[in-house]
This record gives sequence, structure tokens and C-alpha cells, in this order.
Amino acid sequence: MDVNKKKLLNLFYIFLSVHLITWTIVPALVNNNLPLDVIEALAWGSNLDWGFNKHPPGSAFFPELFFILFGPQDWAYYLLSQIFVIISFYIVFKLSIEFLNDIKLSLISVLILESIFYYNFTTPEFNVNVAQLPFWAATVYLAWKVFENNNPNIIYLILIGFTATAGLLSKYLFVYILLSIFLFFSYFMFILKKKKFQFKYLISVEVFLILLIPHLIWLSNNDYVTITYGLARSGLDVGALSDHFINPIKLILKQFVILIPFFGLSLILVKKIKIKINFNNKKLLYLIFINVLPLILILTTSMLTGSKIRTMWMTPFYLFLGLLMVYLFKKQIIIRKFNKFIFLISFLFLLSPALYGYVSILKDDKRTDYPGKKIAQKVQIEWDQNFDEPIGFVIGDEWKAGNLSYHLKSRPKWEGFLDNNNILDEAKEYVCIDDICVGTYK
Repeated sequence: MDVNKKKLLNLFYIFLSVHLITWTIVPALVNNNLPLDVIEALAWGSNLDWGFNKHPPGSAFFPELFFILFGPQDWAYYLLSQIFVIISFYIVFKLSIEFLNDIKLSLISVLILESIFYYNFTTPEFNVNVAQLPFWAATVYLAWKVFENNNPNIIYLILIGFTATAGLLSKYLFVYILLSIFLFFSYFMFILKKKKFQFKYLISVEVFLILLIPHLIWLSNNDYVTITYGLARSGLDVGALSDHFINPIKLILKQFVILIPFFGLSLILVKKIKIKINFNNKKLLYLIFINVLPLILILTTSMLTGSKIRTMWMTPFYLFLGLLMVYLFKKQIIIRKFNKFIFLISFLFLLSPALYGYVSILKDDKRTDYPGKKIAQKVQIEWDQNFDEPIGFVIGDEWKAGNLSYHLKSRPKWEGFLDNNNILDEAKEYVCIDDICVGTYK
């Protein structure tokens, strides 16, 4: 490896390290409490199951693993989120190297993602959207490795089954990237007939279905509650005919606004916009299928059902957008503007955590200002004065009860909501304050 390539590679690793450190430290310093979705995931994780009332189990499993390792240390969950982000960046970089065969262009395809707020400002809150990122990236990468090889490695096929399952168990919207990859393979096998179907491909499907069985059983036993919740969140239960037009338009406009910095940086790098799509170019077609097709599919979903696609649901959809942009315009990119690009990316990189810190400090009515630790201390003192056994469970909504579960020294299990909860009938001792109860098991 020549000196220039080594410097660029070192720059990439410095970028990953600085991103990881910055977005771990800044929220840990300026937030007094963990964000809602993190507390919610920790509440679920305290009583880990194959699914929960809102989501499948993926987003709860990883915070629970970190709780076992680090306990109630807020910085650990900001670190967890950034680990997921930089793993995704690394995989994008790996695929970029294979597609572009140029470290500088590959570096651009990753660095430009810092212009999309999904990958910086919103990442301190580990949630179902962030949880998808490394599995989305890995599934795309592994699917390409399988496609380009006429005799695909069985290890890759098994890994795709694993990453696809992990992604879907993080959030059901992961199905959009799986469907896009399936359509890409189908296009080459059954329409272009340039790729032969191999029964080895079914290994991925078999692994995927086997790993999914426990969650499917849980869904059946719990009246498909996560699916009905998702449908309700999208507004299908109160939808009007106008939603079939208004909601897709809102989706397009919001995504366009979010991507303005990305488009601006792209225009700085590209000498002139000249797109020529070669339908015989497998790499370009793959990038179109994994970038454009998921957007078309989710937009079509909104149009057909009238569902409201929430902004944050789009978090993983743009992971490879930088690679698509660079691949399309690689002959038109002005390399001498690389230093200017680095300067602007560095500015955005510094601006984002500065704004995050400013907003967090300026506003004092956010979820992250909730005095969760102090409330837990008061509950603990009150409990110790009346009972000898440690608190074993908490009941209530995920936010208030989840904060108690996280901060109390015994890490009690979250046992769901107070309404129609039979845990209290079987409790040895318990105390209720308003709509929150703590107690011990018999």
C-alpha cells in the first residue's frame, strides 16, 4: 500500500474514532437522563422476551447486554448507539472499496453521510431505527458477495440469514431492504436470465426462517400486538381518503429537506450533472436496487394504504446513498476539491454535536431532563424504611416505571402496565404511588 492510500485509510479510522468518541461524550455530558427509547428498551430488556407491545426484541437485547456489562451508566448506551453507527460506516466503506477500487472516492462515499442528520444528531438515542443500521449494511454487503460469486461461500449464505433475522427483529421495516435484494436477484435470474438460480441460495432462507420461529410463536401467542401497534402508529386506524395523497407528499418533502446538505456537498464535488445508466452494469443496478427501490416501495406503501411514514423510520434507507452518488459521478468528481469537501464535512461534523449540546442545555423540559435517578433514590429510601427484601418488579408505563427499573439498585423487572395486571395479586409486598407500583415476588 502506497503512502497516500495509507494516509487516507488512517483518515477513515480517525473519522470513525472521532465520531464514536464525540457522540458518546457530548450526550453523556449534557443529558441528565437517558432518552425515552433507550429507557423503554432497557425496561423491556429487564424482562427479556421474544417481543414486546411495540416492537420485536432486537432493540431491547443489545441495551440489556450492555446493562449486564456496565450497569446504569448512561454513557454506555450512547456508546452502544455509536458502535452500531460506525460498524455500519465500516461496512459501507468495505463495499465502496469493492465498487470503486479507489480509497479516496470510497472515503467520500462514507464521509458524506455525516451531512445526513440520521447518522449524527439523532444517533444518541438508541432505538429500533439505529438498531437496524449494521444489519442493513451487512445484509447488503453479504448479498453482493453472494451475487458476484458463481459458487457463493456457504458462510456468506448463513451470515445473510443471521443478519436478515437480526434486522427484522429490530424493526419490521427491514423487510423493504430484503424485498429489494430479492427483486434484484430475481431480475437477473428470471428477467435478464444472466444469473442461474442455485439451491444453495435457500440456505439463507432456511436460516432466516429457523431463527425467526421463536418470534413468530410469540406473535401468535400475543395477538400480533407489535404489528397492530405499527399499523396504529402509521395512522391506518384513523385514515382518510386524502391521506393517500397528503402523506406520500409529506414524506417526499421531508426527505428532500433532510437531504439538502447531502445534495449541496454532492454539487460541490461534481463538475457537471450528467447521468448515464448502463443497464448492463451489475454494480450500478445493485446500487439502484438497494437505494432507490426501498424508497419507491415505502412511498408506494404510503400511497396505497394512506399510512403516515414517520421521519425517523427512514434512518437506514440512506446508508449507501453516498456510494450511489460517487459511483454515478465518479468520472465527473473534481478530486482537487477533496480538501474543500473535507473542510465542509468537518464543519458539519462539529456543528451537529454543538447544536445538540446547545439544544440540550438551553431547553429544560425534555425527556432527557427527567430526574429519573433522584426519583429512584426517593423510592429506594421509602422502600428500605418499610421492607427488608430488595424490590423485585415495577409496574407502570415504560417511561416512569422504566426509569425506576434502570436506576433502582436491585434492577427490578418491568412487568408491564398497571391496568389488568395480575402480578400484584401474586406479590409478597408492594407499594403503589399514582400509576406506578414496586414490589417483591412471593
